[in-house]
Amino acid sequence: MSDTTQQPRRDRTHWLYLAVIAAVIAGILVGWLAPDVGVSLAPLGTMFVNLIKMMIAPVIFCTIVLGIGSVRAAATVGKVGGLAIGYFLVMSTVALGIGMVVGNLLDPGTGMNIAKTAGAGTKLADQAHQAGGTWEFVQGIIPTTLISSLTAGSVLQALFVALLVGFAVQAMGSAGEPILRGVGLLQKLVFRILSMILWLAPIGAFGAIANVVGKTGLDAVVKLGTLMIAFYLTCLVFVFGVLGVLIRVVSGVSIFKLCRYLAREYLLIVATSSSESALPRLIAKMEHMGVEKTTVGVVVPTGYSFNLDGTAIYLTMASIFIADAMGKPLSLAEQFGLLLFMIVASKGAAGVTGAGLATLAGGLQSHRPELLDGVGLIVGIDRFMSEARALTNFSGNAVATVLIGTWTETIDIDRTRTVLDRELPFDEQTMVDDVHAPRPQEPEKSLLPA
Repeated sequence: MSDTTQQPRRDRTHWLYLAVIAAVIAGILVGWLAPDVGVSLAPLGTMFVNLIKMMIAPVIFCTIVLGIGSVRAAATVGKVGGLAIGYFLVMSTVALGIGMVVGNLLDPGTGMNIAKTAGAGTKLADQAHQAGGTWEFVQGIIPTTLISSLTAGSVLQALFVALLVGFAVQAMGSAGEPILRGVGLLQKLVFRILSMILWLAPIGAFGAIANVVGKTGLDAVVKLGTLMIAFYLTCLVFVFGVLGVLIRVVSGVSIFKLCRYLAREYLLIVATSSSESALPRLIAKMEHMGVEKTTVGVVVPTGYSFNLDGTAIYLTMASIFIADAMGKPLSLAEQFGLLLFMIVASKGAAGVTGAGLATLAGGLQSHRPELLDGVGLIVGIDRFMSEARALTNFSGNAVATVLIGTWTETIDIDRTRTVLDRELPFDEQTMVDDVHAPRPQEPEKSLLPA
């Protein structure tokens, strides 16, 4: 009887991801052979992504409260946050620069006739302006009520309230232990619900892919193949070149092993074209890999709003492409001015649906209004471009978590290498690391639930 009780649970999640691949292939075929049917399946993809998004605020809240509440030194959080913001700004600028170089070297839009797509950008520009300016963005971080931060769907509002609660519980000392135990149980419940939702991924992937292929058709992908391939290759160079070298030099970690560790999250992102769908799993996996809860809880959610490397590359190359395609190329001075605007605008529009496309339209309207009509050309392939954007953004946040952990000495590098070498597998059943060994930086008497 005891042998049966101690027998480890069989991991069946690999069947889920095989089902996702099959669903993607089926979706492409349906969208290609029966476009009207493919377009009608769009709600399947939308509903799945909405299910994932509804869990993001609770995941962030629980993770940050547990992370901050379990450490005694509040200065640790401030140091992590300051380093993270500084790093995000630098890397976003580097990404924009790389996109500018590649865009100018290739000139993928030269010689194209996009007159038929004119007039499709105004609506997207209006969407970008709805995000407001800098002050509106800052003001929007403060929720209407404490509870609304968990229901409004704003990542930054949930982060802000979680920080307040975490510091408050931390200041309570031993009196805050029951609260942390309750939040710990709530976190397990949230992750359990999320693991149930993920079993619907094949349905969501099927609907999303069938819809986009049904709308654009295979011809649209072929015609704009040069831009797409160039963008994908640029993202690969950025991830494996820039980020890969950086994480190897600073932390001694292989970018290839890290990507292998996050392979299932990449597949989920490809299926949904949204890096948000993998945010809860990234938090869980970074903690399992040896990064302290405090660092993960601050860097990952903040990075999802401020560390948009893939979006930065996309904005640069798309702007140059549209200008060349319309026969009105941007001068270097105009490119720098436009991209400086987009560095800020991409942060403010982070919470807007289709933020990349909306920011592109808003930037062109504010700097070169005559190019706005060219956005219609990008709309047809934006869904395919968004996959590379999401993958690059996700990779950038994973690398940032390891780097910030190294600089602040809040990562167990030995554990990291053990996990990346597949000697300590991640618990796919619950996404909660219940058997995590104490880390050297954690206090002897942790406030975390046993």
